[in-house]
Amino acid sequence: MNVMILATKNCSQYPNLAHELNDLGIKHDIVFVEDQPELAQRYSIRHSPNLLIDGNIVCRGQPSEHQLRELLNLKES
Repeated sequence: MNVMILATKNCSQYPNLAHELNDLGIKHDIVFVEDQPELAQRYSIRHSPNLLIDGNIVCRGQPSEHQLRELLNLKES
């Protein structure tokens, strides 16, 4: 599973999302739209953060922990 956070550099929410993924033991990349504007165009990015799994946007904005577990098919602890 390839997990990516696509965010703007000034997004205040992407660090929280990265922290939650780390807590769940999910490897992920953080990509900034300022560095790769073609991704912003390809995925029609207008808000930040965005969570991509295997090249598909599964969430726009900050998901709750429950939503994140559902998106990643993880069981509740």
